[in-house]
Amino acid sequence: MTVTPAYGRDYKTAKAAKADWHAGKDFLVADLFNPYDGKPCNKQDCKGESIIIRFDSMRKTTTP
Repeated sequence: MTVTPAYGRDYKTAKAAKADWHAGKDFLVADLFNPYDGKPCNKQDCKGESIIIRFDSMRKTTTP
């Protein structure tokens, strides 16, 4: 499942994106085949999912 930063946040580095993911901050589900597409989620909501975080104006990706 792909997620993007919520509430206007963006990250310049993968380290910063991973830090906020592990801190439990909200991200938006960005997966057209997921019924929760566009909804906020965090680390606790997505247990057991394979996660890809998009960051740096959606140009780069990382895994937590």
